[in-house]
Amino acid sequence: MLVSGLCFIMVNTFVKLLGPQEVEGFKDLQHYPAHELVLARSIVSVIISFLVIKKKKIPIFGNNIPWLIIRGLSGMVALTIFFSTLHYLPMAIAVAVQYLAPIFTIIFAMVILRERVKLIQWGFIALSFLGVILILFSRNETTNGEISLFWLGLGIISATLSGLAYTAIMKLKETDEPITIVFYFPMVSIPFMIILCFFEFTIPQGIEWLYLLLIGIFTQLAQIALTKALHSGSAAKIIPIQYLGAIYAFLIGYFIFMESISGVIVLGIVLVISGVTSNAIVRKS
Repeated sequence: MLVSGLCFIMVNTFVKLLGPQEVEGFKDLQHYPAHELVLARSIVSVIISFLVIKKKKIPIFGNNIPWLIIRGLSGMVALTIFFSTLHYLPMAIAVAVQYLAPIFTIIFAMVILRERVKLIQWGFIALSFLGVILILFSRNETTNGEISLFWLGLGIISATLSGLAYTAIMKLKETDEPITIVFYFPMVSIPFMIILCFFEFTIPQGIEWLYLLLIGIFTQLAQIALTKALHSGSAAKIIPIQYLGAIYAFLIGYFIFMESISGVIVLGIVLVISGVTSNAIVRKS
C-alpha cells in the first residue's frame, strides 16, 4: 500500500501541474481538461495491462464481467471528478476528501459483501465527516480564495464512487487476476474519454508528453499495488500507511503550488485521516 500511495502522489502532482493554476517554474505548461488526463492515463494503462495479460495467458475479458464493468465505470467517473478537484481545490484538501473513499468502502462492503462493522467504527466514520464539516466551515481561510462548495461536493461524490470501485475489487478477488481488474478501467474509460475530447482537447507540446506518460505509468503502478493490497485483506484494513500521502500532499501544495491553508482546515484534514486510519486499526484487531 505504501507503493500505491507514493505513486498516487506523483500522479496528483503532475495532474495539478497540468491544471489551470500557474506555477512558478512551470508557467509554460498548457492547461489540460481532466478527461484528457484520464484518457492519457488509460492509453498507457491499457497497453501495459494488455501485454501483461497476453504474457500470462489470462482470459482478456476476465470471469466476473458484471462486477468488472462496475469496477471500470465507478473508477472512471471517480478519477475524472478527482482530477477536476485537483485543478480547483488546494492539493491537501482535494486529497483529504478523496481519502474518505475507504469509509464508503466499509459501508459498501457491509451492504454488498456482508462484512461486519463494529460499533466503534461508526464513531470513527463520524469523526472523519466531522473533519469534512470543519473544512466546509473554514473554506474561506486559504491563500487561494474561498474554497468552492461545488468542488468539495464533487470530491465527496468521487470518494463515494471510489469506495464502490474498491468494493468491486474486493468482490473480484476470488474470480479474477489483479491485472485483469486493472485492465477494465482503461477498457471502459477510453471510449467515454475520447467522446469528451471532441468537445475539449489540448494538443500536447514538448515536455508535456513526458508528464502525460508519467501520469499513465505511475497510475498503472499504483492501481496494481492497490489491487493486490485489497486482495490481501478485508475492506477496513485498506490503508494506514497510504495516508502518509496526505502529509506529502500538504508539503507539495505548500512548497510547489504555494497553497497555504488555515489551522482549522489542517485540523479537519487530520480528523478525516484519523477517522479512517483508526477504522483500519480497529478492524484489523
